[in-house]
Amino acid sequence: MVLTSQIETPLGILLAGAVSEGICLLEFTEKERIEMQLARLEKAFDCKIIPGESPFFSVLELQLKEYFEGKRKEFTLPLVIQGSEFQEKVWNALLTVPYGKINSYESQAIFVGDIKSIRAVAKANGENRIAILVPCHRIIGKNGSLTGYGGGLWRKQFLLDLERRNSDAPTLPFFQDE
Repeated sequence: MVLTSQIETPLGILLAGAVSEGICLLEFTEKERIEMQLARLEKAFDCKIIPGESPFFSVLELQLKEYFEGKRKEFTLPLVIQGSEFQEKVWNALLTVPYGKINSYESQAIFVGDIKSIRAVAKANGENRIAILVPCHRIIGKNGSLTGYGGGLWRKQFLLDLERRNSDAPTLPFFQDE
């Protein structure tokens, strides 16, 4: 079963989900597609999603608090990333983009091995179920524009600004490969 709990953050309430192996969900609760994400999660894990306590939630709450205070640049919780082979490749690629850096959808497509897969990469990023920890907010348009973020572009901007203020990358552009 997937246990869920709500966590308050400066960006609103996040719904966290965990299985015995680790965190499998972190989504903004007022997000229009939360029901769709929960249905996908239930299908992916072939089990019910119920409110409950997981030992991962207290650690997650503490690490998120530290992150929003600018004191944490990496999360150390085990993540359970489950999707299609392509989605998992894209989501794992997101984990390579360091705190305070950004990357483009095009660069991410090249990283996963197919420059022509930019739209598929963007779609997979949009289906990421573990916001912030799997940092899809660090992917922007090739021209530097903020495009697409399930939690809303204002949250994406907030997260990028937070990371920029607390990293060694003081100004844009701060692409990963610079």
